[in-house]
Parts: sequence; C-alpha cells; structure tokens
Amino acid sequence: MKTLQNNSWKNVSEIDLIYKTKVKNSQRPHVTSSQYAYSLIKDCWEPGKIEFLEQFKVLLLNQSNKVLGIYEVSSGGITSTVVDVRLLFAAALKAGAAGLIIAHNHPSGNVLPSEPDKHITKKISMAGEVLDIKLLDHLIVTSEHYYSFADQGAL
Repeated sequence: MKTLQNNSWKNVSEIDLIYKTKVKNSQRPHVTSSQYAYSLIKDCWEPGKIEFLEQFKVLLLNQSNKVLGIYEVSSGGITSTVVDVRLLFAAALKAGAAGLIIAHNHPSGNVLPSEPDKHITKKISMAGEVLDIKLLDHLIVTSEHYYSFADQGAL
C-alpha cells in the first residue's frame, strides 16, 4: 500500500467572508417607499432598453433598507426573460443583503402582472424566507409608470 507524503488533505479548508465597499453607509440611498425604489431603479435602466427588451434587476438592501447595489439578474427578449433564482441569491448573499426589491420591465407598457410574474415573485419570496432575506417588493416598471406588488397587497 502506498503512503501519502502530503497530509494537507486532513486540514479543513477555510473560507473568509469579507465585504469591501467604497461607499459610506451615510451616502447610500435609503428606500422608504415603492415610488423612491422605482425612481432609483429607473435611473439605472438603460433608456434604449426599457421599452425594447425585458430585463430583471434586484435592488439589494441592508437591514436599514439602505441600498447596497443593483444587480442585473437577466436580460431577455421582447416578451420575457429567464430568472435564475440561484444567481439572484448568490448576489444577495455576497453583498450581505437583508432585503430585496426585485424589478423587471414590460416593454409593452402594461404594468399589470402576468401569471409568470406572480409565480416568480412567490418563488423568490419563499427562497428568501429560507435564507432570512426578505422580499420587500416586486416592481413592474415602464418608462412612465410602475406596479408595486407590496402596495397592491400582492406579496
């Protein structure tokens, strides 16, 4: 029987979790309403795309509802985009987010949620419960209006 010369396999690998930021907490936007969240998200949307193709983004928030960042989860076609919930939560976990506001646009200009919109909202909410990351709202946005699941009691 061959003996192993290197015994490093016996040691448990270590993972360091760190958070690096260049923005002071006092400089972060504080989300207090769906209208303010809409204005922040809309300002980060490329104007040429909001009425052209569907995109899905997530506003990552700390425990005080201050913005840690905005992550684009997916960009799709004219009528839909695929949302990988694992990638969404990978970003949330990496940023240390305590809350999320998800948003996607409807190029048609219709802000009413579809059945797939309702389904992905429920799926993300349930995943967030397991991870203690609260889904605070889901916004459907256009260049002129928005629909808030939270404001409509649909969360």
